[in-house]
Amino acid sequence: MRIANVGGRLHLVTDAGSADVHTASDGRFGPDPQSVYETWAEFSAWAAGASTVDYTPLDTGLLGAPVPQPRQVFAIGLNYTEHAAESGYPPESMPVTFTKFPSCLTGPFATVDLPSAFVDWEVELVVAISKRATAVDASDGWDHIAGVTIGQDLSERKMQGEGTKPQFSLAKSFAGFGPTGPWLVTPDELPDRDDLAIGSAVSGESMQDSRTSRMIYPVPTLIARLSGVCTLLPGDLIFTGTPAGVGNARTPQRFLSAGDVLVSTIEGIGEITTRFR
Repeated sequence: MRIANVGGRLHLVTDAGSADVHTASDGRFGPDPQSVYETWAEFSAWAAGASTVDYTPLDTGLLGAPVPQPRQVFAIGLNYTEHAAESGYPPESMPVTFTKFPSCLTGPFATVDLPSAFVDWEVELVVAISKRATAVDASDGWDHIAGVTIGQDLSERKMQGEGTKPQFSLAKSFAGFGPTGPWLVTPDELPDRDDLAIGSAVSGESMQDSRTSRMIYPVPTLIARLSGVCTLLPGDLIFTGTPAGVGNARTPQRFLSAGDVLVSTIEGIGEITTRFR
């Protein structure tokens, strides 16, 4: 199953097009894309049997963030061995965790204003929580995930490195610094939920090319570690980390400039495109 935020309304998406969930369910489920996670099990059961839904062509220009207003956004740093190495850090005994404030989230075809000349790219698999999770065992991790989407963890590297302690959260939460989309895909739709090709390109030049199976802490482990400290809530997001190939680790360093186009792709989900000015 794929669901999307189309013009601020929840839609089912298939190859045939999209269908407004509120209309198709005769009002059983509301139009708000965020509210569906509170009744995810009931919604999933309905969607699985919604064979008579009428689909119309999808206007991709109306796509917004598939999870537009999560209560909590967790983000994981240095979660791929190659990226940890290029950043100069050995793997940690615990996932490096910070937040992207929810106001930075935007859709899959955004135009983002650059606040400085030091903005970097990071493609990430992003997971959405389907039900409350407290002290979940890793073996049950995927059972608490509604679906996955593509995220770009845009990062202002100068602010991130200022002071004696890193400023990850603020430096990664400027307006538009959390592009996500194009839709949310349930794990059963993926070719292999633990091993997906992931990559990014800047203005046509490949920058990142890896697989999610190279995570130091795979998705189920992240659910276990995070839920062991915080209760994860329906509709929460987790940015699971980025592979090697970011701009500030290059020699010479490279950052995003006005006119650049960032395309991020993940196997089984699709791609998102962000333009910069």
